[in-house]
Amino acid sequence: MDYQRFDSLFHPSSIAMVGASPNPANSFMLNIILKYGFRGKIYPVNSSGSEVLGLKAYTSVKEIPDTVDYAYLQVPAKATVQVIQDCAAKKVKLATIFTAGFGESGIEGGSALEHEVMNTAIKGGVRLLGPNCMGFYYPIAQLTYAYEFPRESGPVGVLCQSGGNSMQLVRAAAYRGIRFSKVVSYGNAADINESDLLEYFAEDPETKVIIAYIEGVREGKQFSDILRATAMVKPVIVLKGGRNEGGAVAALSHTGSLAGSVKVWESLLKQANTLQVHSIDECVDVALALLFMRPPASRNAAIIGLGGGAAVLAADDCYDAGLALPPLPEKTKHELKKITREAGKIFKNPIDLSDMYSFPDQVAHSIKVVGGWKGADLLITHFGLEVGPTIIGLKKVVPLAEAVLGAVKEVGKPTAMVVYAAYSDDASQGFLKVQRMCAEAGLPFYPSVPRAISAIGKVMNYYKRSL
Repeated sequence: MDYQRFDSLFHPSSIAMVGASPNPANSFMLNIILKYGFRGKIYPVNSSGSEVLGLKAYTSVKEIPDTVDYAYLQVPAKATVQVIQDCAAKKVKLATIFTAGFGESGIEGGSALEHEVMNTAIKGGVRLLGPNCMGFYYPIAQLTYAYEFPRESGPVGVLCQSGGNSMQLVRAAAYRGIRFSKVVSYGNAADINESDLLEYFAEDPETKVIIAYIEGVREGKQFSDILRATAMVKPVIVLKGGRNEGGAVAALSHTGSLAGSVKVWESLLKQANTLQVHSIDECVDVALALLFMRPPASRNAAIIGLGGGAAVLAADDCYDAGLALPPLPEKTKHELKKITREAGKIFKNPIDLSDMYSFPDQVAHSIKVVGGWKGADLLITHFGLEVGPTIIGLKKVVPLAEAVLGAVKEVGKPTAMVVYAAYSDDASQGFLKVQRMCAEAGLPFYPSVPRAISAIGKVMNYYKRSL
């Protein structure tokens, strides 16, 4: 791959919004781009040349008097061939085809039309994203395809065959503190496909971690080779869509992708040393552990929190994930017992501080004591908001979270925070507040102990295999 040439596709200085018209249904993407603040020139294109959102419109891409780097097509499928021909004449570098109704649709002639569009683009020197996709989100270039995406850039690159999944992923991750280098929704992959994007992100200096949602691949051998090479230089988190018969049928109708054998995929992802996940939430969970925790020196963990039953379940989760819970030494137990009364507490590992919600200073002191123990290289703190007789609301949870964050920072060991059981409005407000606090502090936050431990366990396995 010519990295510089491919990278230039994502740095347009001008955009033609083809199909944008005074009809709100046809101008929503133009409105999104304008509100996000794209600094380059924007040219609406529609059949009547009608002005759109205060911008002069043109009847074709060829009519635009200046150069055009990027074209966004929101036109009927049958009109795309002519538009791509116009883009080629205008020397457009990249075109996103938002329109569906091609190979994925099952409509008679849909696949043939997709091939015709692709061949027209290749002949004219235009690279394509799609059809049936959202395009790309690149904060540095101030380009997006959805409202309320973060304006700050970050180290995560995403290739996503589904536009809807890409938007859910960005929003779910952003709320937990993750930011993105680029996110590319590539749909049917008629031209630019998963192999191209993996190879690009492997070389992209702005990208440190790669997340891939893939329903199917165009060239199996090429993809396998590039995936292996990419995973050797950067962590690659893979969410495979169409893992079973039901999902495979859905994938074929969604992006026209042949999903392939479950066993073949699992074997490929394992051999390539990727981090395989099974949901969008798990993509975020694993990315947090990669980005916000330095690699623990060992699998020895200490779990400290509020709740005896939760501590028991956490021990089971650690066992399943291959994390060890070494017993606390007597000296550490003695120090903990000096901080709080023994009744109702468990001074083992996991450590249960039970009813100490009203004593954040004591909780913080306990974390420092356990964190100073050399027998554990990883800390997991947890507390529930609705596991006692009284719901723990904002007034109590914020001071507790502040105390925990301060203690964790002082200890300096890799740590994850878990806050779970938020079913009421009051508890949900506290949950969301602590989640924001952790995001701002760069501490991985999880809504359950199993999700935290599963993500950390997968990352630990990845580090082990990478040595």
